[in-house]
Amino acid sequence: MRTKKEIVIVGGGIIGLSTAHFALTHGWDVTIVDRIAPDGDNCSKGNSGMIVPSHFVPLAAPGVMGHAIRWMRDPESPFSLNPSLDLEMLKWGLRFYLASTKAQVDQAAPLLRDLNLASREWFIKWSEDGIDGGLAKKGLLMLCATKDTLEEEARLAQQARDLGIPAEVLSPRDIEILDPNVTLEVQGGVYYPKDCHLVPGKLIASLRSHLESRGATFRWNTHITGWNCRGSNIVSLKTTGGEIAGDEFVLCGGVWTESLSRDLRLKLPMLAGKGYSLTLPMPIERPAVCSILCEARVAVTPMEDQLRFGGTMTLGKPNSVIAPEKIQGIIKGIARYMPRFKPQHFEGVEPWVGLRPVTPDGLPYIGRTNRWNNLTVATGHAMMGLSLGPITGQLAAQIIAGEKTTIPIGQLSPDRYAS
Repeated sequence: MRTKKEIVIVGGGIIGLSTAHFALTHGWDVTIVDRIAPDGDNCSKGNSGMIVPSHFVPLAAPGVMGHAIRWMRDPESPFSLNPSLDLEMLKWGLRFYLASTKAQVDQAAPLLRDLNLASREWFIKWSEDGIDGGLAKKGLLMLCATKDTLEEEARLAQQARDLGIPAEVLSPRDIEILDPNVTLEVQGGVYYPKDCHLVPGKLIASLRSHLESRGATFRWNTHITGWNCRGSNIVSLKTTGGEIAGDEFVLCGGVWTESLSRDLRLKLPMLAGKGYSLTLPMPIERPAVCSILCEARVAVTPMEDQLRFGGTMTLGKPNSVIAPEKIQGIIKGIARYMPRFKPQHFEGVEPWVGLRPVTPDGLPYIGRTNRWNNLTVATGHAMMGLSLGPITGQLAAQIIAGEKTTIPIGQLSPDRYAS
């Protein structure tokens, strides 16, 4: 006779692994099911590794759709849409447009602040407990090539301070003093001291090892083919490796969530936000502080001896086809701010491509659904998947346990597009 609750988690990225961590802490048996191989790649592995309390504005914000439409004429632009007459994509676009309001941003900002700050504390604790991701608590620089952008970032910095997030507007000389390891051509920037960075691949490997040592079971190379249900309860997963029974199920499927949940008759609209990263093994300069090159929309992260540049957001259906013009856009953007980095430094560097799960309002889906008693959804984090990993795992475990969540998450209901 079983005495422990059996938790089946669909998805082995940072969200699924974080959920497994907290489920094990509750004393439950945990099985993680993933479509990739143990050494395979997912969106958690090649990203920019940033933990960002500074990012309190969701992707759906005033002006974003206008930028996307204007940038569609530029194949090297950092943000674009793959136009389609597909009905679901058109619905997603309309919902995104309707969500891109100041009122939505004002409502979402305190929640994103609380989620990111809570995750930051968990990352610190994990580091102290031996889950080694190379955590560096050195802050984040928003670097501005133009005075107009600096003024815009300064206004955002004031909003951050109003929310209790420390932020400081810096001159070029201030930035040079803060990080003398890199040559920059900028008008100034904003420094967020609470932000952090780490090495995503190192974190994922350490977290997997930690979970295995605590008894978690991994089912790799396993594709979901359906669900066995009885009444309002899910009984088991149908997979290419056989059925997997459980008491509770957690759906952390990233960009594949919508298709995985179709047989469950759930409405979880989502597009894939394709992005790229380039990692230099021996950079000519290595900054100490991670940064975002604002106009170019490029993230720069030191990762031990390496330096990673990440950027672009192309919204559309999931595919991993690399667009060379987007890679060229990233490289050109870097040179605008960091003049010592030349195109030849990136020759032979293999681009990494990742698919971020993007909801129409830019906020994740976290919570129970009304349709199924034993299903928790935790996905749709867009560019903040790594940053929000630990707190999402904690919230999912609290939901399964029937506990009050440490942060109110009514705004994140997976049923918000059900009607």
